[in-house]
Amino acid sequence: MSAITSAPATRTPLQRTLRAFASSPLAMLGLAVLACIVALAVFAPWIAPQNPYDLMQLDIMDGQLPPGSQAATGMTYWLGTDEQGRDMLSAILYGLRISLLVGFCSAIAAAAIGTTLGLIAAYAGGRTDNAIMRFVDLQLSFPAILVALMILAFLGKGVGNVILALVIVEWAAYARTARASALVQRKKEYVEAALSYGSSPLRVLFRYLLPNCLPPLMVIVTVQVARAIALEATLSFLGLGVPVTEPSLGLLISNGYQHMLSGKFWISFYPGIALLITVVAINLIGDRLRDVLNPRNAD
Repeated sequence: MSAITSAPATRTPLQRTLRAFASSPLAMLGLAVLACIVALAVFAPWIAPQNPYDLMQLDIMDGQLPPGSQAATGMTYWLGTDEQGRDMLSAILYGLRISLLVGFCSAIAAAAIGTTLGLIAAYAGGRTDNAIMRFVDLQLSFPAILVALMILAFLGKGVGNVILALVIVEWAAYARTARASALVQRKKEYVEAALSYGSSPLRVLFRYLLPNCLPPLMVIVTVQVARAIALEATLSFLGLGVPVTEPSLGLLISNGYQHMLSGKFWISFYPGIALLITVVAINLIGDRLRDVLNPRNAD
């Protein structure tokens, strides 16, 4: 009786993508670090030694204590305190919440708006395509930080205003990428067949064109999250970002900058390290996604 050999199971595209992503130690390190950072931010109210923005928990006599100092109450300030006596470790954990919120919300909202406009431009063509893409070109011709500064100078401080400003400066990149990908798919037979069968424009856009545009858009989302976090930190450092009642890492860095020359380095240094680690972790994930989702690297 002849032996029966079974053919190896064929992996789905998603399985191949996940396997390729997991084969990179740096990408997995970035993913693990980002997961830890998100967990610390989400559970900050429960794991932070104090609520750094509850005045009842602060003591001005504990202001500007160096790392490792101990308060009269017995609490140890592992990363020191700022001029108001806030525990820097707690302030960083709470600051991560705002920075991540701004980064993810602005990137997702900009992706939704930009991708929709890019798909419409590719599908409609003609004057609609020309009008949308000229507006995209105009948007991309201005430095993002300059546009964001102008918007916030008009709207004022606030987490919602920062997110809105970042959405306005980020959506154009998604629109251009979505249009370029959709134009390639628009001329393929399966799209023409769907149109010949009377499929509605919305079905063609989101059922047929969008799924094939997702790989490059996923890479941009990852990159833009890190960029948005860095931009928010810059805006807050310049005094036009989030208010002092809703701190972010950028605002913490700004608060300690004036004390750097007097030797109180920890007030800005540790929030800066937290910001650096967060942005690098996200970029490691984005770099690997760019390689994995690149069609030229497909088996």
